[in-house]
Amino acid sequence: MRFSQNRLSVFVDGNNMFYAQQKNGWFFDPRRVIEYFKTEPNVILVNAFWYTGLKDPQDQRGFRDALISLGYTVRTKILKEYYDDSSGRYSQKANLDIEIVVDMFNTCDQYDRVVLFSGDGDFERAIELLRSKNTHITVVSTEGMIARELRNATDRYIDLNDIRDKIEKVDY
Repeated sequence: MRFSQNRLSVFVDGNNMFYAQQKNGWFFDPRRVIEYFKTEPNVILVNAFWYTGLKDPQDQRGFRDALISLGYTVRTKILKEYYDDSSGRYSQKANLDIEIVVDMFNTCDQYDRVVLFSGDGDFERAIELLRSKNTHITVVSTEGMIARELRNATDRYIDLNDIRDKIEKVDY
């Protein structure tokens, strides 16, 4: 049973967003992200999750501690190295899509709205299922890095550059 239409959960695909931010030439501030989405009237942030791949268990320790202190639940996975036949180079990847989807569905009774920071088309089916439960889905990504399937499945798409002034990391 849904009591409110303003219970919000945020899911950040950290690795996907790292490349989107690199492409844009600027980085967002995790604190400002939460503040931005809480500015709408009566919004209650119930969860914020951040997913990231690590080179080793101590990798990004300070950043992960900062995320936790901001209220994020941080999920990590050790990067795996693989050989890419097309480029002839070794690459590293930590695919956390399953963890994101599991958390989305394990917590879906707690929220009415989701903000997903990712452009990965693998989320299309999960987004369709959540929408069938009357969950409002916003996807945040950037042009050239948002899969058409994901963009079409969502209720609302926000380009990172359109909210840059609200979420950009600034040095004080």
